[in-house]
Amino acid sequence: MRNPFLGAAAAALTIFSVASKAGSNDAASWDPKAAAAYLDQRADWWAGWPTSARDHDTHCVSCHTALPYALSRPALRSELAENTPSAPEKKMLDGVIKRVRMWSEVEPFYPDEKRGVPKTAESRGTESVLNALILVNYDAHKGTLSDDARLALNNMWALQLQSGDAKGAWNWLNFHNQPWEADDSQFWGATLGAIAAGTAPGYASAPDVRDHLKLLAAYFQRNFDSQSLMNRIYALWASAKVPDVLTADQRKSVVSDLLAKQRPDGGWNTASLVVSTWKRKDDTPFDANSDGYATGLVTFVLEQAGVSPTDPAMKNALAWLTHNQDKHAGLWLAYSLNKQRDPASDVGRFMVDAATSYSVLALTGAK
Repeated sequence: MRNPFLGAAAAALTIFSVASKAGSNDAASWDPKAAAAYLDQRADWWAGWPTSARDHDTHCVSCHTALPYALSRPALRSELAENTPSAPEKKMLDGVIKRVRMWSEVEPFYPDEKRGVPKTAESRGTESVLNALILVNYDAHKGTLSDDARLALNNMWALQLQSGDAKGAWNWLNFHNQPWEADDSQFWGATLGAIAAGTAPGYASAPDVRDHLKLLAAYFQRNFDSQSLMNRIYALWASAKVPDVLTADQRKSVVSDLLAKQRPDGGWNTASLVVSTWKRKDDTPFDANSDGYATGLVTFVLEQAGVSPTDPAMKNALAWLTHNQDKHAGLWLAYSLNKQRDPASDVGRFMVDAATSYSVLALTGAK
């Protein structure tokens, strides 16, 4: 069922008109309650959108809406004095757990029979990593690893590639869309696998897990130098969870490159972080301003890498995030890298969903 919050196009245009002026907002704080409402409403919409539906009454775990939501929504728990997941969270988690438990029975997100080879293999590899990361993230807030999360990790390792140029990584969905389903997104998926393993409470030190991580670290080292800065951001995050995947010099280089890309207003721009040859499919120009996805992601990952919130660059970044939330709608703006989209449409909000989630992670992480 569509959420009233995401209803009429005219209302949505009003929301985004307000948000476009958020840079001039002098408010000294952000609104966690509004952010939670936006994220919950988007998760609720995603679960009711026919295009996201999969077999056994489950849904695709999207890289733009579902995954960032699962990472960020628990971080709001203490801000809102909540003791349990919200209703949309519970529905999302129930669906992920169902697919993990029925792993050998559920149809891939995009089977070969409907989408062509190699979409089954890409779907399985991608989903195995996303499922593990989502369940592990929830367990990390509780401090214990659940049986379902352990099963999801087992599913993930079973699909880790054991030979070839991509040895150590996973098959990954490629629909030629930046920044999560493009030609270079297999590396991004590998970073998420490392983050999942390193986030799981008491898990990464097990001997069999260390063997998998060695393969993963070797993959990182073979491919790190050729990656876009966007992918290296996630590699930096992965190294905060599993230090061996990057060297100290590689970590320092990413931090240095990110700080060099910071804009005078304190934010970052998403398009400036992807491969330089990337162009939108409709040939429209990229938005050139600082945006919520890049700024939220970079700020959060720098926090994970140990950069202090009191560092001048971080203070400017956090100020940008604080001042650029649309306090009425709860969101932060970001724009598609693939084509110009109507910001009043649900699909046009996909990048906004990710932007809002990572902005929440950065602001809660600063505490």
